Amino acid sequence: MQLNITFRQFGSSDALKEYAKEKVERVNKYLDRAGEAHVVLSLERHLHHAEITIHSGSWVLRGREKSEDMYASIDLAMDKIEAQLRKYKEKIKNHHGRERVHHRQGLVNQLKVRHKVFELPEELQEEFAPPAPAAQPAPSAPATEQLAQSTTRIVRTAEITVKPMAVDEAVMQMNLMNQDFYVFQHATTHEVCVVYRRKEDGQYGLIGVHGSAPTAG
Repeated sequence: MQLNITFRQFGSSDALKEYAKEKVERVNKYLDRAGEAHVVLSLERHLHHAEITIHSGSWVLRGREKSEDMYASIDLAMDKIEAQLRKYKEKIKNHHGRERVHHRQGLVNQLKVRHKVFELPEELQEEFAPPAPAAQPAPSAPATEQLAQSTTRIVRTAEITVKPMAVDEAVMQMNLMNQDFYVFQHATTHEVCVVYRRKEDGQYGLIGVHGSAPTAG
């Protein structure tokens, strides 16, 4: 497996590199095709962040965690990945869905979305904080207008390739990445869709964007 390790906001450490390598290679007992892995270790606001991304064939696995110790963060991020691998081990090994959409690869390469994570200005963080267990009123109109006019700080930006797949495959990919949503192209209708996990009941929702892509010729 090819492994790349990036350090941000603090110096490189051979001990951390070796530790991360040892932990990431544990996925080999679950995967036949673990091609490459990317590990990003960063320090932000006195917390140690570990983000681990592993590519296995057409699947992407990801675990993110933070703690007060980088070794612990690596452990926690890998625990998330291994939990999903144990759940989907056989499906990953037996999956051959990418072959059936190979002829659409040229189109896939044209379908990308940009995902940005931003931080609210300090004066709005309390106003837009998640509601307490008891029902809370929605943010007031002036607060909403203030958000539109304020300058937000972009924390992270990622470009996502929108891949054709069935809905159940999209749910599986979302879980393998330990995310609450996933953008994909519906393999049958060719619509750009978003599958997401509903916080209120733990079920899954599906949003479709009609007319988002041309049909196969």
